[in-house]
Amino acid sequence: MVNHVLAGVARTQAAAMITELEAAHPGAVERLVHGALAELRTWPELTVKDVPENETAQGCSVAGAYDYGPPPRLSVATSASHARRDFTALHELGHHLQKNSFALMEPFSKEADRGVLLEDAACDAFAAQILLPAHLVDQHLDAKGPTASAIALLWAASHASRMAVCVRAAQHLPAPGHVLLLEPAGHLAFAASHGLPPLRRGSFQGDIPVIDRALAGSGRTQGRTRVRYRDGIRGDELHADTAPMDGYTVAVLVTDSAPWRSFTLPTADTGPQARSYICANCDEHYRSFDPACTRCRVPQCPDCGRCACPPRTPGRSCPGCFIVHPPAMFAPGSDRCLDCS
Repeated sequence: MVNHVLAGVARTQAAAMITELEAAHPGAVERLVHGALAELRTWPELTVKDVPENETAQGCSVAGAYDYGPPPRLSVATSASHARRDFTALHELGHHLQKNSFALMEPFSKEADRGVLLEDAACDAFAAQILLPAHLVDQHLDAKGPTASAIALLWAASHASRMAVCVRAAQHLPAPGHVLLLEPAGHLAFAASHGLPPLRRGSFQGDIPVIDRALAGSGRTQGRTRVRYRDGIRGDELHADTAPMDGYTVAVLVTDSAPWRSFTLPTADTGPQARSYICANCDEHYRSFDPACTRCRVPQCPDCGRCACPPRTPGRSCPGCFIVHPPAMFAPGSDRCLDCS
């Protein structure tokens, strides 16, 4: 889970990455601001490859991938806008810097997951800090925190991608929450989270309250909603504010202290809500946070241990021990299992 501590550590890690970058390539930060992909293509120690989006890393928050090599390779999806591709290239450069520096890898040892979440969060923070310097961010984001309209104005005033703006805005959230970038059909193009579990890129959020009204109308609306995690799991109820962003919709969601309201009571902290199921095998009603079966999309029943898939090999009941055994446990022509015959 991404929490307040991890967000702060990610920003510290990003600052250390920029320091190492400048030491190895003096003046690189300034050159990357004006064209990250063009600059990185000139580095002899890296290979930069354009790839279709379906060839990028599914676990990554951006449409790109990093490969150790040799030689080390940054892959960037070709379908994205120029600004988004620059952000992706910088994100993947962040992976390269961290994977090749003992000093930058050292903080990973202090994380429960050995730095998996920290590494990706630091890559986002690294890219956003390069593309959106502090003085520009401070001009557009109020001290109370970002509104959706302010995020759209910051993006219009910069040369950064929408994703970079979302990351910088999430760093200024006054409470746990998300900054979401949504495609017109309601799928999540990008999410920057602060203090709450991250949302999966590509997940469908278009039918949840507030977001559905924004997509169907002018793009500007406010209210309360619960975002959708995997397998239908819903998160805490959040205060939401949305605004259009040139074909996309940006949404700010927080547990409390909503910057667009003069006073905000904290939402009820009921925790994530698991989806309910009825077992197809034993009729038991249950709720589950476990990952769903990749074939039937139903998690295992806690009573019988089975999902909704039919048994791959039908069993036979032995009249001697009354146990259902696989067919291999029966001798040819015998109705009793090998243990009972």
